[in-house]
Amino acid sequence: MESSKLKTIIQGIPKAELHLHLEGSFEPELMFEIAKRNNINLPYDSIESVKEAYRFNNLQEFLDIYYAGAQVLLHEQDFFDLTWAYLTKVHSENVKHAEVFFDPQTHTERGVAFDVVINGIHRALEKGKNELNISYKLIMSYLRHLTEDAAFNTLESSIPFKEIIDGVGLDSSEMGNPPSKFKKVFKASAEHGYKLVAHAGEEGPAEYIWEALDILNVERIDHGNRCLSDTKLVERLVNDKIALTLCPTSNVALKVIQKMDEHPVAKMLDKGILATIHSDDPAYFGGYMNENYYQTAKALNLSLAQIEQLAINAFEASWLSKTSKERHITQVKEYFKSL
Repeated sequence: MESSKLKTIIQGIPKAELHLHLEGSFEPELMFEIAKRNNINLPYDSIESVKEAYRFNNLQEFLDIYYAGAQVLLHEQDFFDLTWAYLTKVHSENVKHAEVFFDPQTHTERGVAFDVVINGIHRALEKGKNELNISYKLIMSYLRHLTEDAAFNTLESSIPFKEIIDGVGLDSSEMGNPPSKFKKVFKASAEHGYKLVAHAGEEGPAEYIWEALDILNVERIDHGNRCLSDTKLVERLVNDKIALTLCPTSNVALKVIQKMDEHPVAKMLDKGILATIHSDDPAYFGGYMNENYYQTAKALNLSLAQIEQLAINAFEASWLSKTSKERHITQVKEYFKSL
């Protein structure tokens, strides 16, 4: 299929995004604007030099720049602006539902209060729901390179806001920080009514996916690229309908795979895995939802049926009510029938 036609088709698909870090949607232009507003000097002299720095060899190199960028976020308005910029962008790409991560520890560790972070984010999400018709769920991530005690402190800080937080996740440096390190805090989080997800099997081995499922009791795996190396794990994912939230352009940018045509998503679909694709940290990895769909479909020569399945899977894997899921899935099916 020619590129322009494929892009037009992808633009029209009603989409759900389930793997997006708000801090990772921080575009250089907005970063400079907020830095100026807060009188913070960035270690870059121009927007171009920031973009030049967005070339990574691995996850850790990316995280170093990611945390540096987050330093300019200080006030409730900053978090509102960050979130609103993301929502207006994905609204233009026909995203109907977003389940977004935020990293409170990235901010509380440098003295920004938890309530400042969440109130700014929540205000923008509510505005997006009312004005852009984008429904949402909010996921609080624990940083795995920090201690479990630090995660417990974050859990404690979140309790007054638990009516507006839907779940908890686990992100940051994967290697050497297995899911089992956070067994107790995930158990405690579930007792507070939070849903559970975790990043696993991005750079880490298939064993980390097993740990996330059996020790943390998560209901969804973020990334999960490494699952295909373990036949029994694939069977488990298929039988239990455990969704994987894959992030193709992120995987290429961080050298999880060397080039897009090596991406495992088509093989996963063939095996019956509930595979989905999302943007992860789009400001850093060169692509929001449409670009992820487009690059993946083009490189793997995905059929329209496979692209449709990815869109359906995302709504299926979401935390929307059964009725809302069915409504969105019907819209996806009707869209593809109309092509």
